[in-house]
Amino acid sequence: MKKSSFGGFVLAIAGVAFAAGPALAADAGAAAYKLTSTLKAGGDGGWDYATLSADGRLLYVTRTTHTMALDVLTGKIVADIGGQQRSHGVALVPDAGRGFISDGKGASVLIFDLKTNATIGKVAASDDADSIIYDPASDRVLVFCGDAHQMVAIAPDVNPTGGQATATIDLGGSPEFAVADGNGKVYVNIADKDEVAVVDTKAMKVVARWPTGPGRRPTGMSMDRATRRLFVGCRNNKLIVMNADDGKIVSDFPIGAFVDATAFCNGLVLASCGDGTLTIIREVSADKFELAQVVKTELGARTMAVDARSGTVYLPTADLTFPAPSASGQPPRPKPVAGTFRILVVSSGQGPAPAP
Repeated sequence: MKKSSFGGFVLAIAGVAFAAGPALAADAGAAAYKLTSTLKAGGDGGWDYATLSADGRLLYVTRTTHTMALDVLTGKIVADIGGQQRSHGVALVPDAGRGFISDGKGASVLIFDLKTNATIGKVAASDDADSIIYDPASDRVLVFCGDAHQMVAIAPDVNPTGGQATATIDLGGSPEFAVADGNGKVYVNIADKDEVAVVDTKAMKVVARWPTGPGRRPTGMSMDRATRRLFVGCRNNKLIVMNADDGKIVSDFPIGAFVDATAFCNGLVLASCGDGTLTIIREVSADKFELAQVVKTELGARTMAVDARSGTVYLPTADLTFPAPSASGQPPRPKPVAGTFRILVVSSGQGPAPAP
């Protein structure tokens, strides 16, 4: 998420009234999600995207100038990867034994070893390198650069000292998060255009642009690859369900303020919002969706990672202070209180819960 966009968070939470508690699940037989524990990570600085390892054990969270790897079963920090100027996201490529961290201020991608978590080099990207994913169809790490309006493709086995990107694509606007369908198409939110751009990663070009309809300033993105449905979290408090084959808007739902991530897991669509709410939508069929639950989390818990097996949700946050507005009237960026950074654990009780 672009740093400057968080300034509006002050306005987004003003007057927010939380629900008295988690809403009941739409299906009486379904297990309700709830906040079950908190992992105290500590440390200074902000945070952005969270990424869970394939085995569900390590949670990587970017912390502005460094990236923490936290063992969710023990709550221990097992690594702290430094060397970033303004880190945003992490992409993991187990087959290559490497992880990749986007560095917006450094306009680069830091590469680290997945076994040792040691830094092994950097590759140039473009200005404001932000969200980052791995696309298996093209076997490329894709970096979405907000200020440069570009997608940069990097081979997982790139030379970490002097290697270069294999392709750079003009996206025609400021990208936020993206998702790959695994078959050669990548869908990316273009926040300032209120659209989803479709990229053919074999031809490495944009092949379609689809408006997000009632959704404005799309940020979070996820997908049900089986039903070909995209889930787009938008900053005007809407979740958009979109057909990934033709861009048709299938449905939309109200969500909380300042959404920054969506996820799909076990038939559920989740949207994490900075106002302290986690909205859960149930996919009844490809064209039918219903509100299942709204879980109260904490202020600032806008990004998340979800364990695909247990459905456990991990949401980073911290205590926040809100400085007075500047003379120009611009809302200031909230500041995390040093030492209060933590990971909220939300689960339904159906999967293994991490130790506190």
